Amino acid sequence: MTTLPFQALACPLDGNPLQRQGAALCCAAGHSFDIASQGYTNLLPVQNKRSLDPGDSKEMVAARRRFLESSHYAPIAAAVSQATLAGVQAGVLSCLDAGCGEGYYLRQLAAAAEREGQTLALLGLDISKWAVLAAAKRDKQSTWVVGSNAALPVLPATLDRVLCMFGFPVYAEFARVLQPGGFLLQVDAGPDHLRELREVIYPSLKPPRNGETLTPAGFAAPTSEALSYRVEVCGAEQIADLLAMTPHLYRATAEGRARAAALTEISLTVDVRLTRFGREA
Repeated sequence: MTTLPFQALACPLDGNPLQRQGAALCCAAGHSFDIASQGYTNLLPVQNKRSLDPGDSKEMVAARRRFLESSHYAPIAAAVSQATLAGVQAGVLSCLDAGCGEGYYLRQLAAAAEREGQTLALLGLDISKWAVLAAAKRDKQSTWVVGSNAALPVLPATLDRVLCMFGFPVYAEFARVLQPGGFLLQVDAGPDHLRELREVIYPSLKPPRNGETLTPAGFAAPTSEALSYRVEVCGAEQIADLLAMTPHLYRATAEGRARAAALTEISLTVDVRLTRFGREA
């Protein structure tokens, strides 16, 4: 398996193709973006930032890295890799992880592709510079950029796959960058995901949302499958790491967080939905 540099980056200021020139990425209009010594590039213009340091903090990224390395979410990564590589013919498969975090799922995809002899061009994008920095330190083969799903720094119709893992989908942008015949693979929490932890931190649980998945413009009707299994999370630190990588850390009251902090072990349901949106021709 070979992981090639991703060659279809676009200037976030004017949309022109970016080419590497020394230690920078440059477009024909003269815009230049330095490649950091760790191997990533910041392609998030300051005018597109909603805060000085958007996205996950350094501490949240570290918590996610520690928890994912425990392999509790390895079945999710395996299912994503299998779905992403299914039906791939000879050639280079180009894939974007839109909201890549610290790069866990792209690293697992690269390992799966290596076992199948598939060549990849991988791009990991996240709005958190701390997440992208952590990803670039671990993986020197993939391309890593700081950017936003709302304005992907990617040329139109250049991707075979887009992954959106527990993230914030921007379907118009995903449709723009996908080639006809490519697809978006979206992973979301199911109704029972981490139910036992939620029962600890909330006074009561909201009923699950009912409703069919809509078909965004530019995509064919989606197909979906469920993945559910049990995990045993042991140790207060690992439970704290899990809570830190979920929205529940901020949604819970101080009392709820205190109840979670008192736990030393918990048996949890992992329940996710994998939805595939095919890009129409």
